[in-house]
Amino acid sequence: MPLTSTWNVGDGARLKVAVLGPGGVGGFLAAMLARAGDDVVLISRSPVGESLRLESGRYGSFEVAVRGAQVLAEPVDAVLVTIKATQLDEALERVPREALGDAIVVPFLNGLDHVERLRQTYPPSSVVAATIRIETAKVGAGLIRHTSPFAAIALAPAAASRARVDRLAARLIASGLTVKVRDDEKAMLWDKFAVLEPMALLTTHARAPIGVPRTTRRDELLGLVAEVVAVGAAEGVRLDRDTIVKFIDSVPESMESSMQRDQAAGRPLELDALGGALLRRAEKHGIDAPVTRRIVDDLASRS
Repeated sequence: MPLTSTWNVGDGARLKVAVLGPGGVGGFLAAMLARAGDDVVLISRSPVGESLRLESGRYGSFEVAVRGAQVLAEPVDAVLVTIKATQLDEALERVPREALGDAIVVPFLNGLDHVERLRQTYPPSSVVAATIRIETAKVGAGLIRHTSPFAAIALAPAAASRARVDRLAARLIASGLTVKVRDDEKAMLWDKFAVLEPMALLTTHARAPIGVPRTTRRDELLGLVAEVVAVGAAEGVRLDRDTIVKFIDSVPESMESSMQRDQAAGRPLELDALGGALLRRAEKHGIDAPVTRRIVDDLASRS
């Protein structure tokens, strides 16, 4: 039988939150929520111990108590899905549909296709599209390092999940995070994708933080952005080229993408979730995306 929900708490009350895949992003969110007083359980193949340490120039360095489990087997208010797109299918086995109860499922994954994939597994109204802009990494067992000067979250609930999302947003805000609740799921996902896809492809292809390719490979950067804007428009999403370029130019020159770090560590790349997602949509609409195609093909050949 489905587990009983704990959503009968009042607004602002502490929540019970499961984090599926506590890597850099998941560990960061878990640490912030736990410090704010929420009950956090980390779901992973190899459950962590009883503590999690976050080092952040913005939020300070601190250690919190967490719990670990291999499979979700207790009622929670929300499941934050923070694994890599390449690990999604395997990871979902750790959160059985029958165990979900009334919990919302909030994915913080890169790309455009994962939300629909989750809605094929869980009740569609329980899956809440979300994005996070951050640079963070798991640098050791139970140790998370947050290196970007920002950590911005956006959530796009449906009417059926709005009250539950508002409570989660309140807890994330209480933890110190910047949170925006939006009513335009598709545009929200594309807003992040339009920045991340060019940055991830260029930093990974150049094997360098963003400061290098945005200067030495400027034409390619502008080409990638132009292709994203064109495909987004064909998908019904209006993106502003200058705004995207301005944001990429504003991030610290030392900023690395998670895909670049995965390449350096010999891990599978989220190439299909980013470059592949754009190329599939470009082909569907008959749009040429030569810069994206060349870089994706080259990265695929390296792998």
